[in-house]
Amino acid sequence: MPRLLRGVARTAVVAGTATAVSNRVSRRQANRWAAQEEQDYSAQQQYAPPPQPAPAPAPDPVAQLKDLAELKAQGILTEEEFQAQKARILAS
Repeated sequence: MPRLLRGVARTAVVAGTATAVSNRVSRRQANRWAAQEEQDYSAQQQYAPPPQPAPAPAPDPVAQLKDLAELKAQGILTEEEFQAQKARILAS
């Protein structure tokens, strides 16, 4: 009977030690992965350039001239104002 008890005790010690080592390894790996994820996240935040707003589309000179002609036809613009705006549009 003492031999049997010694064998059971030895098995319990080995199993307990294996469980403790396994748990320690698992915690250590989890901590490493968490630290690495945190590093990766902070690196992404640090080096990510801010999004640039899209440049405004270039105004279409033909559409601008048509709008000016409509304003002149409605009597909103005088001939001098029309000619000045037309020259500005054509110069750009």
